[in-house]
Amino acid sequence: MTTFDGQQGSEHQQAHVEGTAQSPFQPAAKDLIRVGSRRWFLQTGMAGLGGLTLPGLLQQRAVAEAKAAGKKSVILFWLSGGPSQLDMWDPKPYAPQEIRSPFGTIDTKVPGVQLTEHFPLQASIADKLSFIRSVDCRSSNHTPITLQAGNPLARRTNDGKDGAGYPSMGSIAAKFRGPNDPDMPAFVGLANSWAADVWGAGHMGPDFEPVKGHELAGKFSMPDGVKVDRLADRNKLRNEFDRLRRDIDLQQTLQRQDGYTQQAYDMVLSGKVQQAFAVDQEKTETRQMYGRESIGEKALLARRLVESGVTFVLVSGAWGYFDHHGDSVRWKGIEKGLKPLLPRVDRALYALVTDLEQRGLLDETLVLMLGEFGRSPRINADLGRDHWTPTMSMVAAGGGLRHGQTIGSTDSTGGEIKSAPVRPQDLAASVFKHLDIDPRTHWTSPQGRPTPILTEGGRAIPELG
Repeated sequence: MTTFDGQQGSEHQQAHVEGTAQSPFQPAAKDLIRVGSRRWFLQTGMAGLGGLTLPGLLQQRAVAEAKAAGKKSVILFWLSGGPSQLDMWDPKPYAPQEIRSPFGTIDTKVPGVQLTEHFPLQASIADKLSFIRSVDCRSSNHTPITLQAGNPLARRTNDGKDGAGYPSMGSIAAKFRGPNDPDMPAFVGLANSWAADVWGAGHMGPDFEPVKGHELAGKFSMPDGVKVDRLADRNKLRNEFDRLRRDIDLQQTLQRQDGYTQQAYDMVLSGKVQQAFAVDQEKTETRQMYGRESIGEKALLARRLVESGVTFVLVSGAWGYFDHHGDSVRWKGIEKGLKPLLPRVDRALYALVTDLEQRGLLDETLVLMLGEFGRSPRINADLGRDHWTPTMSMVAAGGGLRHGQTIGSTDSTGGEIKSAPVRPQDLAASVFKHLDIDPRTHWTSPQGRPTPILTEGGRAIPELG
């Protein structure tokens, strides 16, 4: 058995503190373009959005319009830090005391399947969920790179070459499927810490980077001095922009912009992005169902985004909040740290799956919940569990797949895969299959080398159908 302990001590703890200090819906002032400034509108359209140029993003319009297979989408919950399989989805109630969870277990709607006692809502819809207990995460590390890329060759290396240039699954979706609505971005991240919890496009290019959700809403509202009725006429639109342009140092004039830049204006004018972020329009009971904590609010926003045409949404509640080494560190141990989080996760997943089903969107939307690796079988002296790369658990729902089952198993300690291993590349294959992306597809590296989107023999998880 092998473990990865990662960064230790005060440096590790301080990193988690810094990464979670900021609310996901209150970005730092340095990251914002002041909404209402005359400079704002052209900066958004021509200088890019969170590393992704808006005209480049809109090049995916043609891809989206070419898709006739329905508005398929993916919502990936990232439980940053490494969620404990033994205390959540793969309990071992008969293991020795130093291994088994301090929590009890409960039966689910699926005969023979048990979960932690703190997942009663998931237990009630277990027939709509698949609990994958045999995820092979040996190539992963304390970052989102490997699992979000669905690629064992994409790793943290700490040498300035993290990920080896391989893109995330969301970026692959942005390039080869595009948005389900041309007035929406293809890939949106809802995360507190971008560098720690979201993996992007790698060497595939900035046009396919995830858009920062907390910036998206404000940048797509109309600035002061620009009125919709005046912009409805294209000639007046050009005159208005010519007037605004004198305040901006641009190397290109509007006359030299291509059709995709004009579409950038159309995205703003449509109001669809702004509408998708109007969570306050939801009924009070709906917001209560999801929960008012970070992960619940983001889950609701993720539903609104896919409903509006975003193809891939990544949700992270907080940086490292499932890193439960023990009571002396930032996120504490299993009982003091993990236990308070479990009802929030339970509620968010239940609410999303139920809401999608009621809206007729569940078969179109693949929902995944996972982290970077699992936790060690043995509870340590500080009442926590350490990083564990041999295996972890995750959950899948929706996507028109076969559910109401467990997939794979671990040994009696929950520390080694016993049957039906699921590798990162197998997860990617299942995602691409759902999105109707040909698994034989390649992207071109900066060196001109064709690079496959699936590596190391990835194949769709057969039990999901």
